[in-house]
Amino acid sequence: MRSQPTRLHPFRLVSSLAALAALALAGCASVPPPPPEAPPQAQACPAGVPAGARCLRGQDSAKSHYLIVMPQKWSGVLVVHAHGGPTLGPPSPTRADEDIKRWAITVSEGHAWAASVFRQGGFAVTTAAEDTERVRRIFVDHVAKPRRTLLHGQSWGAMVATRAAELFPTSWEGILLTSGVVAGPATYDFRLDLRAIYQHLCGNHPRPDEPQYPLDIGLPADSKLTNAELANRADECLGVRKPAAQRTPVQAQKLKTIVEVLKMPENSVIGHLNWGTFTLRDVVAKNGGVSPFGNEGVRYVGSSDDVALNAAVPRFKANPQAAARFAADVDHQGRFAVPVINAHGIGDPTVFVEGGDTLRQRMVGAGNGARLVMTFVDSNDHSYWGDAHYPPLFDALLNWVEKGHKPTPSSIAERCRQLRPAHVSECRFLPDYVVKPLATRVLPR
Repeated sequence: MRSQPTRLHPFRLVSSLAALAALALAGCASVPPPPPEAPPQAQACPAGVPAGARCLRGQDSAKSHYLIVMPQKWSGVLVVHAHGGPTLGPPSPTRADEDIKRWAITVSEGHAWAASVFRQGGFAVTTAAEDTERVRRIFVDHVAKPRRTLLHGQSWGAMVATRAAELFPTSWEGILLTSGVVAGPATYDFRLDLRAIYQHLCGNHPRPDEPQYPLDIGLPADSKLTNAELANRADECLGVRKPAAQRTPVQAQKLKTIVEVLKMPENSVIGHLNWGTFTLRDVVAKNGGVSPFGNEGVRYVGSSDDVALNAAVPRFKANPQAAARFAADVDHQGRFAVPVINAHGIGDPTVFVEGGDTLRQRMVGAGNGARLVMTFVDSNDHSYWGDAHYPPLFDALLNWVEKGHKPTPSSIAERCRQLRPAHVSECRFLPDYVVKPLATRVLPR
């Protein structure tokens, strides 16, 4: 929906929380306090919560649902969790139930856990960052006063966490980013590349007899295309859901072109195609119908005939105003005032590990290079690497915050082995891994 002249653009919406934070940083003493929040209510815990824990739910003043879990024996540490996604459509009040089931290890370690569902569905990072700050404040005002507060951003939630860290710098004492989107908008450029190359090779998204549209909008607002239908089209052209032996030679060649040019595993093609269709439509809708992404001038390499490929692939120019609005909503500048640990699986098929190098560059550029430790895991998983990996990460971050002992990738790996002496094979940290620049994986533009 296009924004009206009398309304703020969706990506320009900044709530009173963000405004208050900015004013406080500027030293304004007369800023009124944020509106009071209703206390959470005790409710039965969802499945997967460790025994003996206490659960509280509520809906904050911005209408975001949230879940708080207090362990039976509390360490005094609060971990505020920013979940991955984004989930399209209206937020579900039970979205946090999925997250605590996956991240129950946090409560098992004795830490309190608090997470907002976020009041907006889809790609709205700044408001999600505000909701994350609000659930922290609810915990402090109505549940308990933590001795330490850590911010954990997982996947897309790392984009939310980095935004929250810059908007509310005094709220957090340490930040953990796992499998995170930490390179800003450039993280997503290759998904438009995928749409363009896919359409050149397959010509069925859209089909020739369907209304044509610029691929950089993802999908027309009134399109009835479903995820299942899109997957069927991808399978029709690429055989991507079939065993390799069952693909036709033409399907195999087209899939090989996509995989080698865009450096993505073949089993992630449908997922990325979904993002470049449905999520991109959401991004464009929040930008008044114009796209912040383009592939103008991108040189594709790795196919059997790069000259022919580059001549045939459709091209799109990013709208500068849309790109600026999108960046204003989602991006960070590395201005983090507290210790940051960034951990990532080196074979992550969803969020490429190379984004970590952009985080490093930005933190160094902001004078915060000494506040960053990056460590990597020998894993092809995006969502969760197994229980062995997260306790040593939280331990390392807390020791850094409380004692000033900055960890190293080696010390984190060693701590994992100490905590799992009978199962050291479960510890798959790679202390010597050096991440490459994002431009080696996502073609620059």
